[in-house]
Amino acid sequence: MLPVNEIFQSVQGEATFTGTPSVFVRLQGCPVGCGWCDTKHTWELNHDHVVSIHSMIDKQNDSESHAIMSALDLTYLVSEKYSAKHIVITGGEPCLYDLIELTTLLINNGCSVQIETSGTKAIYCHKDTFVTLSPKIGMPGGLKVLESNWALADEIKMPVGKQSDIEKLRANVPAQYMNKVWLQPLSQSKSATKLCVDQATENGWKVSIQTHKYLGVR
Repeated sequence: MLPVNEIFQSVQGEATFTGTPSVFVRLQGCPVGCGWCDTKHTWELNHDHVVSIHSMIDKQNDSESHAIMSALDLTYLVSEKYSAKHIVITGGEPCLYDLIELTTLLINNGCSVQIETSGTKAIYCHKDTFVTLSPKIGMPGGLKVLESNWALADEIKMPVGKQSDIEKLRANVPAQYMNKVWLQPLSQSKSATKLCVDQATENGWKVSIQTHKYLGVR
């Protein structure tokens, strides 16, 4: 059973799948504690905030309310209610949960599936799941990226606000996986964007711009 904070259809605005119509499944719960997180309402798991599936789907505000759903019910809902066939499982930290059943059901149902994770928890998913590892290094939660997760990542999307974030990237990502790196400027900052463009150009990395924010969609 999975705690689902929200489900919505939009376009993936970041990294490899930029521009892809997608259904976002946001799970509740995250122990990482990023200060600049824009979904802090997903951090806490409180049984007092459990609501019906209908209420979760229809809610209009960011809140801790979430529905408890089985992988089968979630797959059916996503397939019947939405037309996009790329499913992004995000959070919160989705890898707090075993996602093998959900990802397998979705893939067997003809969907492509992407997980967005901090890499601080073991990743359990179908082998054809696309894994976006967004390393959160030195956050208040005190969690580290698991060494085994670097190899599972299809892309490594590093949030960058200043030069020290580039140094954290160099110090933590094993050299053999540096070809997977995307730099993503924090908060659409001009200085962070320039830093990302310069560093990507110098090191053969890529730049992930949060294009959905420029488009004015979720």
